[in-house]
Amino acid sequence: MQEHPEKPIKSGMVTLVGPPNVGKSTLLNSLLGQKISIVSPKPQTTRNRILGIINGDDYQIVMLDTPGIHDAEKPLNLEMVKIALSTLTEADVILFMIDVTLPLPKPETASVRHLKDAGRPAMLLINKIDLVAREALLPIIAAYQKMYPFTAIIPVSARLGDGTERIIGEIHRLLPEGPRLYPEDIPTDATERFIVAEIIREKIFLKTGEEVPYATAVVVDSFKEDPARMQVVIHATIFVEKQSQKGIVIGKNGRKLKEIGTAAREDMESLLGLKVVLKLWVKVQKDWTRDRRFLREFGFGGIS
Repeated sequence: MQEHPEKPIKSGMVTLVGPPNVGKSTLLNSLLGQKISIVSPKPQTTRNRILGIINGDDYQIVMLDTPGIHDAEKPLNLEMVKIALSTLTEADVILFMIDVTLPLPKPETASVRHLKDAGRPAMLLINKIDLVAREALLPIIAAYQKMYPFTAIIPVSARLGDGTERIIGEIHRLLPEGPRLYPEDIPTDATERFIVAEIIREKIFLKTGEEVPYATAVVVDSFKEDPARMQVVIHATIFVEKQSQKGIVIGKNGRKLKEIGTAAREDMESLLGLKVVLKLWVKVQKDWTRDRRFLREFGFGGIS
């Protein structure tokens, strides 16, 4: 019996970059049809690169969501920008996302320079178009066309899912032929422990104000499944930089910590399909965002 050769597919790496808080994580979640990248209204929520795997009949897109590119001074922020820039060299295609409601950058902004240095095909995604009149897009498109030879300029609303089909089509056009890089049944390469820690950190961003979210790190101390009870028991530590921040995260009579834990647990149960018993502790690690040794311990391995 004659075997039919497998239909060729297209596959490759796509990096999603841009300034902080322009909607990159929201777009990745929308394209995947599920939430793997945490989202908050505050800038610089994403700290590491998050990988999402988008499958179609004749393609596999391995998309990297990255921290926002911004002017950085603290070691933590410098490492976040370093992570974002390092993904540019891995990419077959770059998606450069902007927020239509923000002022236009200067032509020689750092982000545009990095695009030129990467030398990869890049398309411009103009996000949050649901917040402006259509005619407001014209000067923005004209300005960016002068800055860089984008292969496509796509107005989108990541929140509403507008424009996502065109994004997939344009990526498909640019990807090389090749095998699937990951199994079709997994949406990300991130471990459950990593996603659980990110969920906790997201709830801190959503439920505390001022500088507190930026001074927190989450470490999952233990993650134990109990198949007989259809549950998982998770112990995690929230690190802050100051004693005053610890008091804010815990709240009066422990109310804020309970609120964070309850919201996180609900998301974890949806993710894992199991009952979750979540135990949270808060510890002070003074000035950890400036301490290179602790940054390494908290997962920023590139810091030296």
